[in-house]
Amino acid sequence: MTKAKMTKEELIKYIEEMPVLELAELVKDLEDRFGVTAAPMAVASAAAPGAAAAPAEEEQAEFDVVLTGFGDKKIQVIKAVREVTNLGLKEAKDLVEGVPKAVKEKIAKEEAGKIKQKLEDAGGTAEIK
Repeated sequence: MTKAKMTKEELIKYIEEMPVLELAELVKDLEDRFGVTAAPMAVASAAAPGAAAAPAEEEQAEFDVVLTGFGDKKIQVIKAVREVTNLGLKEAKDLVEGVPKAVKEKIAKEEAGKIKQKLEDAGGTAEIK
């Protein structure tokens, strides 16, 4: 029995024309036969020797300002919350009394720092997450 020789280009063309289910079975069979796992290209290229190292963590782009306490200056903190949000008096009071609560969410780091400072200047305690 002679084996027909197929060029790499012919093999790629053949694979391109396969139905998706057959292709999925082929991939599984190849994984089983060769003891490997098909990985997405981004993962495979990052794991390849000599490839540039991927950053350990992406830079966080959005931050939340969380009010964690109001000390003995509750009224000033309520005023500060109203100043940095569009909340009415009752909503701001409920937010302050329900600490820990997010005052602003998904904002830039610089804006989060300003809001945190404003809340602390009023007598509250806040953190950026």
